[in-house]
Amino acid sequence: MHTRRLVRFSIAALILFYFIGPTTLAADKAASGASERFFTETIQPLLAKHCVDCHGGEKTSGGLDLTKRAGLIGGGDSGEAIDRKSPKDSLLLEAINYETYEMPPSGQLPAEQIALITRWVEMGAPFPGGNDDDAPPRPVAHEITDEHRAHWSFQPVVRPESPVVVNSDWGRSPIDQFILAKLEQAKLPPAPPVDKRALLRRVYYNLIGLPPTPEAVEAFVNDDSPDALANVVDDLLESPHYGEKWGRHWLDLVRYAETNSYERDAAKPHVWRYRDYVISSLNQDKPYDQFVREQLAGDELPNANGETLTATGFYRLGLWDDEPVDREQALYDGLDDVVKTTSQVFLGLTLDCARCHEHKLDPIPQRDYYRYLAFFQGMNPYGVRGGGSVNTNSLRPLASPTEADQHNVAVQKYKKQLAVLEQELRKTEQVVKGDFEPVEHEEFRHEQNRVALVTKRAGTVITKEQAEQYRRSFERRRELKRSPPKPLAQVLCVTEIGADPRATHVLVRGNANVKGDAVSPGFPEVLGVADPKIPPPPTGAKTCGHRTVLADWIACPDNPLTARVMANRLWQYHFGRGIVETPNDFGLKGAPPTHPLLLDWLAAELIDGGWKLKRFHRMLILSSTYQMSSIPGASTIKMDPTNALFSRFNMRRLTSEEIRDSMLAVNGSLNAQMGGPSIFVTIEREVLAGQSRPGSGWGNSPPDQQARRSIYIHVKRSLRPPLLEVYDAADTDNTCPVRFASTQPTQALTMLNSRFVGEQAKVLAAFVSQRAGESVEKQAKMALARIWQRPPSNEEVTQGVKLIASLTSDDGMNQQQAIERFCLVAYNLNEFLYLD
Repeated sequence: MHTRRLVRFSIAALILFYFIGPTTLAADKAASGASERFFTETIQPLLAKHCVDCHGGEKTSGGLDLTKRAGLIGGGDSGEAIDRKSPKDSLLLEAINYETYEMPPSGQLPAEQIALITRWVEMGAPFPGGNDDDAPPRPVAHEITDEHRAHWSFQPVVRPESPVVVNSDWGRSPIDQFILAKLEQAKLPPAPPVDKRALLRRVYYNLIGLPPTPEAVEAFVNDDSPDALANVVDDLLESPHYGEKWGRHWLDLVRYAETNSYERDAAKPHVWRYRDYVISSLNQDKPYDQFVREQLAGDELPNANGETLTATGFYRLGLWDDEPVDREQALYDGLDDVVKTTSQVFLGLTLDCARCHEHKLDPIPQRDYYRYLAFFQGMNPYGVRGGGSVNTNSLRPLASPTEADQHNVAVQKYKKQLAVLEQELRKTEQVVKGDFEPVEHEEFRHEQNRVALVTKRAGTVITKEQAEQYRRSFERRRELKRSPPKPLAQVLCVTEIGADPRATHVLVRGNANVKGDAVSPGFPEVLGVADPKIPPPPTGAKTCGHRTVLADWIACPDNPLTARVMANRLWQYHFGRGIVETPNDFGLKGAPPTHPLLLDWLAAELIDGGWKLKRFHRMLILSSTYQMSSIPGASTIKMDPTNALFSRFNMRRLTSEEIRDSMLAVNGSLNAQMGGPSIFVTIEREVLAGQSRPGSGWGNSPPDQQARRSIYIHVKRSLRPPLLEVYDAADTDNTCPVRFASTQPTQALTMLNSRFVGEQAKVLAAFVSQRAGESVEKQAKMALARIWQRPPSNEEVTQGVKLIASLTSDDGMNQQQAIERFCLVAYNLNEFLYLD
């Protein structure tokens, strides 16, 4: 039966085609010709004029080619340009209507041209040569291959065996064996040991960022015991200055600043507590894995407290636009800052490069970026327009529940006392106001007049006792208003929207208003890690718990990246260059490790040592590799010009903070006070004038406070003290893994002419004049010894004396002025600014 029906249908179709088909085909052909003419005569000139410069031929911005229909159908990185099922919803029409993208970017097309293109799209976007819909397939997301997974940094950390070396007498630890093995392979000798004075200076600056005192230098030089250096290292690691020095390294990495940037560049409230948390954590020798967990999820930890809540200020350190054009886009800009910082700092991965498209260099699909971002979707943004929203979203009391209860009781008591006094005063005022002259009603508006106006009615409208009681109540109210209960300390920290985070979608081209596929939290696919199991939040939870899952994975010993990245950073800060020269990029196109086995050994040592950093510092400094001279031999400089083999120690210039702090330390004026709100140093008026609002947001601390260490100076994104700026202080807009060490004229000009350096030279001159007596020779000798941390030679002292004499004889300066200029010159000497 079914076969008969099929045959009948086929015969009917043939008969219908015989009578009707040719006519219909002719009509279709005519319509097709008209459509193609419409494109050729009307649409193609518009595309040629406004579009194909960027989207045609060899240049296809965003992967979109508008010179052929296949390009339209295939689309670009943002997807198909033409929606064949619903043409009115086509991405091309959204773009020319400025609904999502704004194309062309030079200015929106006139309405009549938009209408023509809309008509063409609704016609099916005809092109000459037919409308074949067989567009080439869109590139698929990154296919993660075994070759990708075999990349060195994606492999588990396995402790390698120490290599066998010929010169087994050289070296004190496995570190030295790894270094020496490479040198012997290259037939290069290691550099000889560095001079003890230079070594001590190196250790002091690397561990505490300050020069050794003359007494410390002489004690070390005269100590011949085998434990002399180890004892110095142990003392310095216990110094509170250790946390200040190494805290500065960490603040560089996490883009620490105390203002929001943009035009107003307003201050971030209480952000200095995060800086103090970092310094304190390092001084405590807090295990690195704990340090990581506290910053990523300190508010969610089982033992959460004020310290761990402060740690989450990490999330609030980035830029914030308080007047965003698009709030949704601003939200994702803030989340992108978090993704970028966490992935680069903790993992050495540039996940942020996959925000708008597949990663161009690493096997990281765009989907992975948004899966990682999903861990942070429960977070409130820093604020949403205006300071009040910052208080709501990012500030919390830094107090225990008991302290909060006690404070609440005190506040209620205070309010009650005020209310009672207000009622007493109002009762008397209502009586006397009936006796006021018109002008007295106006005078009564000002508080300073009220007691006199009331007392004036004593014995008439009110009794003298009532007037006296009014005066006492008035004074009591004034005292109360002057001394309200101190507010609870507050901390800048992360908060969440609740137990249910926002949904996460892949955003087409990174546009927050063009949502693609939904995704859930996950780790980079290339690492071969199973999708995380997100536990349901407990009843009444204020957070979703996603950040804890991420923190546990990052801080896990099995994570192949975390320990390698941190071990490399520690090596870099001690030796001047990382084993991996791109410390924030351990991806396929990052620099390969020069000593991969050593890096794995160090990573394993960090983990096995309980993630303790002080132990790690000690191990590096006590190695023979660290104690080499920076002076290369002739063969070494030829065979290893960039010191890729660590055949010698890398000489380095002091950082901007070390230069400033050393001036204060050398002249005896350094204020060692730690912690607390940041200070404001004096900045020249000419520098302040460069701001959009000159001087706005910059205070002026007392002189003794200005003499504190540079880490306590207020970090304003739009304004930095010139000395710190010209000597390459960290970029605060992004994570800063490596400081530049530029050489530029403004450095010399600042060191010779800035007010700060001139003032410190005067303080040093007064210091040596007071202690060395009237002898110019002794003064010059003491100044040089303090600046260089070594005794100057007779020739060097003689040169100094000659300079002082010429300043008095040739330039008409008095003795003290000449000493001051000599000290200024001494501060500019290379031996002060550079470490051997």
